[in-house]
Amino acid sequence: MSTIAHLLALRNALVSRLQAAAEVVPPAVLRLVMGWEFWESGLEKFHGENWFADIQQKFPWPFSAVPVDLSWQIATGFELAGAVMLWLGLGTRFFAFSLMFLTFVATAAVHWPDMWSMWSDLLAGYAIRDGGHGNFKLPLLFVVMLLPLIFGGAGKLSLDHLLARASGAPALRPQADLLAAALAAAVLGLPFLMLIPHLGLGLLVLAAVLAAIAGLRRHRG
Repeated sequence: MSTIAHLLALRNALVSRLQAAAEVVPPAVLRLVMGWEFWESGLEKFHGENWFADIQQKFPWPFSAVPVDLSWQIATGFELAGAVMLWLGLGTRFFAFSLMFLTFVATAAVHWPDMWSMWSDLLAGYAIRDGGHGNFKLPLLFVVMLLPLIFGGAGKLSLDHLLARASGAPALRPQADLLAAALAAAVLGLPFLMLIPHLGLGLLVLAAVLAAIAGLRRHRG
């Protein structure tokens, strides 16, 4: 066997094992880290005083119409329960999406610049500090870390995986079709309604169009 063939075989052996580990290690690490972050945030709210009254007018609708005490309880409950469920890897996609949605609402109310008519204002807020331009770097990183859990699930080191195996359900095969694209657009569009409504609405419209096209193709087929 030639040197190139040996190198290719070594590369394939390494990559195949990394791919196997990718189903366990990265999602487990993301769940641990994000669970800790939201547990700390929820615990701080649980032991602290409700300060939502000071920013209620900045909440996107319909949260701006919800009583501040109820909003505080909802945020606290979802952060604490979501953290535990991420650690367990149970209902991971639902709770990761719920926490991402909560992050978008918090970004709109607290972290987003009041004026972002210029991209320079937006970029100035992309920092872990508050200089009058918002402070959305940290929530952006949270969203980026939650997305793999929403789309990819909890991984094999989770109760979700154990329950799926115990139920005898066959392993799901990825389906890259128009419905997959529609679902991805909807997953992003719903939380963006809270932060950039026009973008969120555009993504939801795109999701509806893609789903309609997929339905027409299936009907014709």
